[in-house]
Amino acid sequence: MAGHSKWAQIKRTKAVVDAKRGAVFTRVAREILVAARGGADPAGNFQLRTAIEKAKAAGMPNANIERAIAKGSGQLSGEDEQFESVRYEGYGPGGVAVLVEAFTDNRNRTAADLRLAFSKNGGNLGESGCVGYMFEQRSAVRLVAGPGASAIDEEPLLESLLELEASGGPAVLGYELLEADGDPEAPAPGGAEVFAAYADLERLQDGLRRQGWRVVGWEHRWIPQTACKLSDLEQLRRCLRMLDAIDSLDDVRSFATNLEADPSAIEQLQSLG
Repeated sequence: MAGHSKWAQIKRTKAVVDAKRGAVFTRVAREILVAARGGADPAGNFQLRTAIEKAKAAGMPNANIERAIAKGSGQLSGEDEQFESVRYEGYGPGGVAVLVEAFTDNRNRTAADLRLAFSKNGGNLGESGCVGYMFEQRSAVRLVAGPGASAIDEEPLLESLLELEASGGPAVLGYELLEADGDPEAPAPGGAEVFAAYADLERLQDGLRRQGWRVVGWEHRWIPQTACKLSDLEQLRRCLRMLDAIDSLDDVRSFATNLEADPSAIEQLQSLG
């Protein structure tokens, strides 16, 4: 699917270490906490159910999940953390657009941390709306192949998506087959992602499950509508460092970028270490 963020592919070429697990737990705990304000029962709170699924996929202990739900739903007295969802926008080296979503209890701290991450690597944190128009928020559902299969066959997937729409399901805006990429966190060597409108996330993943597909993840995602191609090695290096710095911040929930790196430049960076 054209316009899919290339950062996920780039990031998967980099080592993923256990030291990041604590940061992942912090992020998903905050997501659960915020989602639980809409109700502590996952059955009636799709946002909470989604956050719990992310936490389980990350290996978060059940006790941590239950505590986050209790804090968010007000069941624990004396817990006064008030996290809110905030969006930040900016530019990286070469004019790369970056959109950041954060959960924070201190906007000033989060903005200062992000401004430093941008500026130290040749980017700049901009005003609200400076790059948002370059992205469209959509629903994305991740599928993996069935037992014994190394990849999803495109023809059955396409037939299934057409059948889903014909039976009254959500309109599918596109799909992308995913190849094995060496990501140690990937649930399977190959798979696919299916895209729909923002409001159709729950219907899309429910419909795909009913059709027998193995759904391993779903989320709302910012999809870049235009790509910013970088072939200059130094610009690419600085941009990747900036994205790593952003990704390392506890307050950052997720981010999207329209970076499209020249494959030969990526190979050169890898060879240089």
